[in-house]
Amino acid sequence: MSKEVYKLSVNGKTYETTEDKRLIRFLRDDLHLHSVKDGCSQGACGTCTILVDGKATKACIPTTKKSVGKEIITVEGIPQNEKDAFVYAFGEKGAVQCGFCIPGMVMSAKALLDQNLNPTEDEIKKAIRGNICRCTGYRKIIEGIALTADILRGDVTMEEQEKDVAIGDRVHRIDVHDKVLGIGVYPDDIYLDGMAYGSAVRTKYPRAKVLSIDTSEAEALPGVVGVLTAKDVPNNKVGHIQQDWDVMIAEGDITRYMGDAIALVVAEDENTLAEAKKLVKIEYEELEPVRNIEEAKAEGAPKVHSNGNLCQERHVLRGNAEEALKNSKFVVTHHYSTPFTEHAFLEPECAVAMPYKDGVKVLSTDQGAYDTRKEIAIMFGWPEEKVVVENQLIGGGFGGKEDVSVQHISALAAWKFNRPVKCKLTRDESLAFHPKRHAMEADFTVGVDENGIIQGLKATIYFDTGAYASLCGPVLERACTHAPGPYAYENTEIHGYGYYTNNPPAGAFRGFGVCQSNFAFESNLNLLAEKVGISPWEIRYRNAIEPGKVLPNGQIADVSTALKETLEAVKDVYEENKDRAGIACAMKNAGVGVGLPDKGRCRVVFEEGILKLYSAASDIGQGFMTVALQMLSQDTGLTTDQIKIMPPNTETSPDSGTTSGSRQTLLTGEAIRMVCVDVKKALDEVGGDPHKLEGKEFFAEYFEPTDPLGSDKPNPKSHIAYGFATHLVVLDEDGLVDKVYAAHDSGKVVNPTSIQGQIEGGVLMGLGYALTEDFKLEDCKVKSKFGTLGLMRSTDIPDINAIYVEKNKLLDAAYGAKGIGEIATIPTAPAAQGAYYKLDGQLRTKFPMEETAYSRPKKKFR
Repeated sequence: MSKEVYKLSVNGKTYETTEDKRLIRFLRDDLHLHSVKDGCSQGACGTCTILVDGKATKACIPTTKKSVGKEIITVEGIPQNEKDAFVYAFGEKGAVQCGFCIPGMVMSAKALLDQNLNPTEDEIKKAIRGNICRCTGYRKIIEGIALTADILRGDVTMEEQEKDVAIGDRVHRIDVHDKVLGIGVYPDDIYLDGMAYGSAVRTKYPRAKVLSIDTSEAEALPGVVGVLTAKDVPNNKVGHIQQDWDVMIAEGDITRYMGDAIALVVAEDENTLAEAKKLVKIEYEELEPVRNIEEAKAEGAPKVHSNGNLCQERHVLRGNAEEALKNSKFVVTHHYSTPFTEHAFLEPECAVAMPYKDGVKVLSTDQGAYDTRKEIAIMFGWPEEKVVVENQLIGGGFGGKEDVSVQHISALAAWKFNRPVKCKLTRDESLAFHPKRHAMEADFTVGVDENGIIQGLKATIYFDTGAYASLCGPVLERACTHAPGPYAYENTEIHGYGYYTNNPPAGAFRGFGVCQSNFAFESNLNLLAEKVGISPWEIRYRNAIEPGKVLPNGQIADVSTALKETLEAVKDVYEENKDRAGIACAMKNAGVGVGLPDKGRCRVVFEEGILKLYSAASDIGQGFMTVALQMLSQDTGLTTDQIKIMPPNTETSPDSGTTSGSRQTLLTGEAIRMVCVDVKKALDEVGGDPHKLEGKEFFAEYFEPTDPLGSDKPNPKSHIAYGFATHLVVLDEDGLVDKVYAAHDSGKVVNPTSIQGQIEGGVLMGLGYALTEDFKLEDCKVKSKFGTLGLMRSTDIPDINAIYVEKNKLLDAAYGAKGIGEIATIPTAPAAQGAYYKLDGQLRTKFPMEETAYSRPKKKFR
């Protein structure tokens, strides 16, 4: 019996298929229209948005059979003048960061503009409400769509971009064209000849003994390449710092969380792969899980790891906090709770690995190519040089792509079966697998004198680090070292403990532990201001750190410190709205610091008249590649078409550390500044002609030593630099967030358009943390879907005002830039909590906050 043939019209051409499958799979796998991104396959994120008969439609919902007779349009099929307009407008307004959501945004916008070429802002917001963006805060995308309409109406002319660019210029991101049109390559866009597909069979229980594993039926299925288990792994442990994470759980061992892999199935195609996974038979003995910190601490608790449930501890002591609190005029003590939080980057984890030379090569999407190389080499027991990792475009990270996820298992399969293998996580697998923001339970006691001057802090912080360590130690350390806030006092006693549980692991997340401890301290500071009889703004201003004064960790604040200036920048707005406004300050380190060898490196090569920059500094959407271009163009005198930024590759690019801790602009940026000195000298010697430097190479490394935690120096230098910020959240009469003012000291602003988008995205992420985001767990099992995480949408955004403060005196590294990525999200949540406290006098000590205009049930304020 012949199969039914489905004829589909896509971008004006007719195609045939006999498979009735989701339209997204036909468009991506059969037609290779890669602008149609697979962000969730659940109809929740909007990355796969296309037009069907002129209507914005998520391609993961309809099937090929249901699409017969309809006109399907993807980004590839829109007219060239519209493509040009979207690329220019999105570049001009800074609408593109990681870029994974952007083609879907373009198609939702096209559906609107085809019907209404003069839309209002509210109409644009409504049009893209079904599209999630985790990077930008939506404002820049809305502005980009409005500008596109202006261009298509003929009201605005597209201007040619300058080729001589410098620090401080508003420069279009160098990847905007490829990201807007969906032609930039993410790992899931790679289809290689002979490529197989791999996926792990994961445990049914968060804690259970694996009694037996039977892969025989799966292996017998036609089209199955093979099934691997723990016995096939040379060294069955990986880990970013602590190697405590099992690649796969072996027969006879105990699972630790729902993301644990037990078998890795590899097949010729994804349909066979899905069928084969169901044929792997695993017998379990279910065990009682360790659900939370209290259970982990309890006497006689099951051990998540053989060495016990305490994963890490940190103790930060300076001065005499006990005595300072005893002598304080006013003292406030409160307990605070914050939840696990999901990164919700739009691109699920994916990697393609292949045999390469005498080892493997991995095409990946992560935050540190050398970190990934290290973990894979540990798994194989190889010298690191046998593993080559090359970054493709990265669809967001926020800390969630620092640990290996699929890179190591794709490498294992490629090596074992001697062929290319793609491994990717479904959205549900991603939610269950990768590390989250740590859940916190904490007690904070803060004392002030009669004038509101902070005297001391005592705090105990407990983190739930889940099943594996990930970055528990450094994140816990940063939560403790930043717990005292950006203020001038030195009596602190902070104890931090990270406990293993059977929950998903917790690790790096934008803010790196500081979001949690900053909330607790800033909340107590509001209560102390009330006791003293001064405003929350005033108590912060009286205590704010200034150049030359000593931070709570003993470090002397450098000349660029501008916390007071950020407070002054929002003072008038605060005074106008103080009955429904909340304010919070924060500081965040730039660079790893604390005595670790944190280095920025770059290599420059001249080839055919082009300066090529090689540096393994991942651009996860923060815009580092464009920052590097601006630095190189300014200091060498070369134009943008004479410079090429190469993708991070461990074979060609020097290690420049992880994209974490707001470090790349400062550390790698300074390495670029250093190398430019030599490059400019060489260019001057040949009359500025880059062709005359053919084959010449230049290298620079930047390293500024710091002091370890617990240093006995009177004034240790913990970090190269700190950024500072003050955020002000203003509520309307209904208790909704109306306006946010985010004043930042990030040193020299390299690209004003980019920093504004970073701040807006960070603010919206902070508001979600405080108000709406809820990563639901029940008995250690993930109950959330992508669509139920509580992510804010375009129709939820307030008016966000980004304010930049630059002092005349700046740091003498990286042109004075200090980075923005992490601090942009830290003070927003406590400022929102403070705003609600001013509005109704109710102290909310846990996130997401209850009894607000966003909670369920919603609180009515009038």
